[in-house]
Amino acid sequence: MFTHIKIALLFLAAYPLLSQSEETQQVKIGFSSPLTGAQAAAGRDNQGGLSMAISQLNSQHLVIGGKKIQFEAVMEDDQGDPRAGVAVAQKLVDMNVKAVIGPYNSGVTIPASRIYNNASIVMASVASNPKITLQGFRSVFRVAASDTQLGGKMALYAAKELKLTKVAIIDDRTAYGQGLALEFAKLAKANGMQILANEYTNDKATDFNAILTSIKAKKPQAIFYGGYSPQGGPMLRQMKQLGLNVMLLGGDGICAPEMGRLAGDAISDQVVCTQGGAMLDKLASGKSFADSYQKQYNRPAETYAASFYDGMMLVAAAMKAANSIEPSKYLPVLEKIQYKGVAGSYAFDANHDLQQSAVTIYRFKGGVPEAVSSY
Repeated sequence: MFTHIKIALLFLAAYPLLSQSEETQQVKIGFSSPLTGAQAAAGRDNQGGLSMAISQLNSQHLVIGGKKIQFEAVMEDDQGDPRAGVAVAQKLVDMNVKAVIGPYNSGVTIPASRIYNNASIVMASVASNPKITLQGFRSVFRVAASDTQLGGKMALYAAKELKLTKVAIIDDRTAYGQGLALEFAKLAKANGMQILANEYTNDKATDFNAILTSIKAKKPQAIFYGGYSPQGGPMLRQMKQLGLNVMLLGGDGICAPEMGRLAGDAISDQVVCTQGGAMLDKLASGKSFADSYQKQYNRPAETYAASFYDGMMLVAAAMKAANSIEPSKYLPVLEKIQYKGVAGSYAFDANHDLQQSAVTIYRFKGGVPEAVSSY
């Protein structure tokens, strides 16, 4: 009898250790976007999308590799600056994150991608410069349209639908702005448009009068701007002040309500932009996401909230399919994944670009971009 009691006590003593082995495992997911500075609004938009995805996944009480999983976002501010982005990348690597959703800016993503790849950490970025996925880095994935698609489709729309023949181009000298402008110029020329001027500024500028005065003298029908809303808004105001009443075209960097807020009464339906993904309000999943985002944050989802949400969901789906949270195990699954998300369907080509990425054309109405058509 004593022996039986002793065995029972030994079992009870061991039981807490067994329970501890079944405790929830924290899985760190890195986030890199500008949370301060001129592009902070875009960063907060991205942050909201990732946070929604993680909250939803944690409510599912996932079990991966025999362990209960709790995702934890490590939110880092890369300031939209390459140096800060590299520091963020090293910090996230040192924290042993299992994936990184971001960065947002191409100029940050290009140098940071090498650090993530060297550490074999999966990076799912919306940054659009074609160079990002041409580096041959296996850990690097693009979960949105590239400049080739964004700039090229804007040029096609300008030529075929807007019937423009003479345009001027301005870029902000960032990897994003230059890449976007280059792709627009290629397709514009191929479709018979004349490029009257190629000007440039920077992503900290506030005064564009000299550039715009020079362009006005050349009488373009439109200006294509490769850059972001913090410069696009003031640029549009100065265009109005100079009497430069032409269309302003751009990519996803100006395709956000922030553009309308910064441009004030200068914003109109003469501002046309492209954004990767299908028209959210035409998809049941997209409308549901937008409604949930608005309810949770009391602000509308802007350019890439849905893509950051989908990026996290993609990674989690690959982890579940591989039954592992380790990048070396789930990366091969991610390469072959077929996933339907909020912003579109996801499947990757050999470079880890999306095999198909719809591009939506927007025109501003009432200060906010309104979808016109997928192109």
